Amino acid sequence: MDNSQKKIKWYVLSFMCFSTLWGFGNVVNGFVYFNGIQVIFSWILMFALYFVPYALMVGEMGSAFKDSGGGVTSWVAETAGKKVAYYAGWTYFAVHITYIASKSTGGLKALSWMIFQNAETYSSFPVKGIQIVTFICLLFFCWVASRGLNPLKKLATIAGSSMFVMSILFIVMMFAAPVINPNAGFVSMEITKEALIPQFNTNYFTSLSILVFAVGGCEKISPYVNKVENASKGFPKGMILVAIMVMVCAILGTIAMGMMYDPAIINESAESFNLYVSNGAYWAFQKVGEYYHVGNFFVVVYAACNAIGQFSTLVVSIDAPLRMLLDDQNINCYLPKALLKQNDKGAYVNGIKMVAVLSGAIILIQMLVPGGDAVIAQLNKLNSVCMPLRYLWVFFAYLMLRKASEKFPRDYKFVKSNKIALFFGGWCFFVTAACCILGMYSDDVFTMLLNVVTPIALTLLGLILPEIRKVQDKKELEASK
Repeated sequence: MDNSQKKIKWYVLSFMCFSTLWGFGNVVNGFVYFNGIQVIFSWILMFALYFVPYALMVGEMGSAFKDSGGGVTSWVAETAGKKVAYYAGWTYFAVHITYIASKSTGGLKALSWMIFQNAETYSSFPVKGIQIVTFICLLFFCWVASRGLNPLKKLATIAGSSMFVMSILFIVMMFAAPVINPNAGFVSMEITKEALIPQFNTNYFTSLSILVFAVGGCEKISPYVNKVENASKGFPKGMILVAIMVMVCAILGTIAMGMMYDPAIINESAESFNLYVSNGAYWAFQKVGEYYHVGNFFVVVYAACNAIGQFSTLVVSIDAPLRMLLDDQNINCYLPKALLKQNDKGAYVNGIKMVAVLSGAIILIQMLVPGGDAVIAQLNKLNSVCMPLRYLWVFFAYLMLRKASEKFPRDYKFVKSNKIALFFGGWCFFVTAACCILGMYSDDVFTMLLNVVTPIALTLLGLILPEIRKVQDKKELEASK
């Protein structure tokens, strides 16, 4: 078999990236946070001005560092040194702390919908009881993570694929629904210029982190850049096709949601808003079942897929970022030696305990939140503030790459001009940082405190750990003399 037969076609890469990048939750969040179909304007801007350059920059770094297996951490190590790479690796791990807390909560919410088939049952439980059960759930899956992961990794992949299929199915079924059941009481929409242009107010700018979070994660496809047929032309074509596919799905999905929900009802109160953030996706599939006269069939299937996906992703999220941090010889030399302890299954047991403490603290402190749906909405916003922080290192690595461009030969370049490349790298860095900072704002004091304190506390911990290791190494050196 010759090399050309082993290469990936550009459109195959597009579908690989699309299936891992996009999900129905992104459609729901965009619709709820951006006043219904007004989010279409923001989606188009986000894909054109952020996602496309982001993806093409990732492609260039994947081409430059094709033999580096550590992703962003390796890119930073190559361009800025090991100590800076440690901070990149720590950031990638630390932002998953909030993600892990949300997966525990999201999994229980999905189970509630699957069993009780309504939003009211979960909301009726005391929030303290919900958070204690969520914490126990976290501890259980931390134990599972310490026992080996192979079946769960496959389960996470299957669940992710099923959720992707469900999101596409939703769009198809909703556009067919008015033909099949024209008297189902669909919401009337005005798709006009006035109806689509959003109000550029405080709420708009403080919600942009939701969209950045939705379109991030392109660095996962970097290992495939050099496997694409005619990478210099094939990769950008593939990424532009991904952007078009995701944008079309975002727009069609938003219109489909607009046929169901009136944004005025979503925004009539903070409680109503939290209900739609927490239950909007489930209500959407419940309504589809009503339109097609199959009862709660679709919502039960969606809830089951989501429950499996949330819990399997939870375990992978406990293990994978931790392993990336502690396996890397370039950066684990900055971490206390106790964290490097492994059991007979190869799991980092003390690292998993650290995850349990940090994520558990977020879960337990949310006992102070007035209700279960408010907890989910709060975690949703907290994730949108914390998770994109890891993308800052992608753009930092790209800026460093282009500043030392001649040092790193590569088959594919985003743009030939270094000045243009540096502009886009700086632009994406600025947009990410600005959206994360603005996203911290909230009318609710407790939510805002959580949004501000969580990333600061995790950053401080990342600064303290190397100092602990320095003291350990000094003591060992003195003892050996």
